Amino acid sequence: MSSTTHNTTHNTMQKAMRFTAAVIGLLMFVTLADPAALYAGNKKTKEEPPKKPNILDMLDYSKIVWPNPPAVTRIKYLNYFCCDKYVRQTGKKKSSWMDRMAGGETQEQYQAEKPLFALWTPYGIAVDSKGNLYVADGKVGAVFIFNTETKDLQMIKHGVQARFGDIAGLAIDDSDRLFVSDTKMHRIVVFDKNHKVEGTISQGMVDPGGMVVDNENRFLYVADAAQDIVLVYDADKFDLIRKIGTPGKGHTLTDPGNFSVPTNVALDADNNLYVSDSYNSRIEIFDADGNFIREFGKAGDRPGTLFRPKGIAIDVDGHVWVADAVQDRVQCFTPEGDLLIWMGTHGRLPGMFQSVAGLYIDKNNRIFTTEQYPGRVQMFRYFTDDEARAELARRKAEEDKKKAGTAKAVAPETAAPAAATSSAAQKAR
Repeated sequence: MSSTTHNTTHNTMQKAMRFTAAVIGLLMFVTLADPAALYAGNKKTKEEPPKKPNILDMLDYSKIVWPNPPAVTRIKYLNYFCCDKYVRQTGKKKSSWMDRMAGGETQEQYQAEKPLFALWTPYGIAVDSKGNLYVADGKVGAVFIFNTETKDLQMIKHGVQARFGDIAGLAIDDSDRLFVSDTKMHRIVVFDKNHKVEGTISQGMVDPGGMVVDNENRFLYVADAAQDIVLVYDADKFDLIRKIGTPGKGHTLTDPGNFSVPTNVALDADNNLYVSDSYNSRIEIFDADGNFIREFGKAGDRPGTLFRPKGIAIDVDGHVWVADAVQDRVQCFTPEGDLLIWMGTHGRLPGMFQSVAGLYIDKNNRIFTTEQYPGRVQMFRYFTDDEARAELARRKAEEDKKKAGTAKAVAPETAAPAAATSSAAQKAR
């Protein structure tokens, strides 16, 4: 190779290297100034598709009432409590330094925007003296505490405030102590009003579920589905007082006073105990001493019948409300078992249910229900007998007022023809 050719090649290589260095420098400058610009050419600009309207946002909740107008409203839908379930993006690889330089969303940022806890299989419900709603969720392993006005959320979590296995039932006494039944740990965890563990109850338990506290007699009633009994404890000393029912018969007993998978319990104003006898499709009633009083209910698939009754509650008028997990229906009975009103069917819209389980009525006449599959709590308002009578009286007063006004308007018109007739008669004479 000649010296001339060598020099020419050398100069060409130097020029190419200087050009490459200039391009790299320019790219680094652009990247630092606007990291996304480096990758903008490789991305197709897409307009975000319009957000699909949510039917729940279009509904007029004020119109969801039972029975239908013009009948006086006895139940009104109010609201619901539900969280979007968090789904981890397992297929999304970790963000590289290039993604971060380009302003791309990191996996950590993505996760931070999603709720780490959401209602999954809510069951037991209770309301404290401040009106806060407590919901037990066995799959999440936590008690959700909702402010029913703002929907602000607090939690009592497994591994933080206590250790849970599979929690189911809840009860709150008049001092805001919280009782949480745990079917896997075969015990009840008791929290004080500040949600600190105060003690545990386990004597005689196998599968504790629904609970209720008799604040007057200081009894804690616990339904044990596995043993077919209701356990009665001292709510303060946590000692076992007695058992209602006969254990060890393998869910075969059907006679009055015994159970086949009792699931939930409730108390009326006289501290009589109401028990959902699930497999026998009935409700059984006992006095405060554990003596059998009566029963009602029969198996069926239409309103007025029961099929796997679970949640149970008593309203201020003494009516018995029962959540039916198979029929997805909430029914209201007299204490003797006569059907008064019912609501619900299979579905996800407000007032519909999917595996309805828990039921609670608070001192403000709010009805709460839990469902297993949508993972939500629905809230309704019960209008009492006195409120219904007052509404009927108001309507009657308005109707009477209208009739009186109509009568006054008609009176002069009917008087005039009478006078004319009299005058005509006189002229005829």
